[in-house]
Amino acid sequence: MNRSWIADLCLLFIAFIWGTTFIIVQEAVRILPPLAFNAVRFLGAALLFIIYLFIVDRSFKRLANRKLLLHGFILGIVLFGGYAFQTIGLLHTTTTNTGFITGLSVVLVPFLAMWMNRKRLALQTWIAAGIALFGLYLLTFNGSEMSWNKGDLFVLICAIGFALQIAITDRYASLHDTLALVTVQLGTVGILATLSSLLFEPFMTPVELLHMIAEPKVWFALLVSICLSTAFAFFMQTWAQRYTSPSRVAIIYAMEPVFAAITGVTVANETLGAYALVGCSLIFISMIAAEFRWKPRNINASHTQ
Repeated sequence: MNRSWIADLCLLFIAFIWGTTFIIVQEAVRILPPLAFNAVRFLGAALLFIIYLFIVDRSFKRLANRKLLLHGFILGIVLFGGYAFQTIGLLHTTTTNTGFITGLSVVLVPFLAMWMNRKRLALQTWIAAGIALFGLYLLTFNGSEMSWNKGDLFVLICAIGFALQIAITDRYASLHDTLALVTVQLGTVGILATLSSLLFEPFMTPVELLHMIAEPKVWFALLVSICLSTAFAFFMQTWAQRYTSPSRVAIIYAMEPVFAAITGVTVANETLGAYALVGCSLIFISMIAAEFRWKPRNINASHTQ
């Protein structure tokens, strides 16, 4: 199995982690405010890597690189922007609209990648992105119409942030040590989330914060989020983007709401309508379409048998 396929399987596993842990995180942020939750989540993941770099591997010099620090900081800003505007948008729009508009990154990433890399994209990439987007629409709205409101603009900015993070990672991943780059990126998100929580969320004393974190639903969600959906996920994404295109990353990540829907059915006894089932199928088909390597027909080929 070549590295491209391994990279795609890793990205699919990341989408699985994000989709199946959504319910866990959703329960936790009802107790610990979302910005505070993300602050602990990202700082915790960054701390894991710092401990490894400074104590286990004794290779802290990996971080002593100005370009790496700058590139990791840029990635952290756009990633934080995605999470922050998604949180703000949720205050003014529905979760249904949020899910679909965030999924617009499936088609935003090819445009950004084409603009940043000055390269034309293959036809199958556009077809796969279009199929995935239509599938997301069916899965998200399940046959009902979308109603727009002011919060949708914030969620659109969130989608641009997530799309930029994928496109910029494609540009920087091959230039730096993966672990060091991810450490700076996650640390930046954690610091910005901490500052935002202090500014925009109700003030909590350290004792109150620890009391909230001690709640079983919160510490379990943080444990899963820090280790799997943050540290592991962003490390593997950065590594995988050395061997696959940003457009394929976005298409594979479109499977996240599919896994979330399956989890909702199996764990929370939710039901999926016919439109949602068709949407899930189309997203899966889009992944297959993205893997095709169409070749032009050879008109001079012999048809003799």
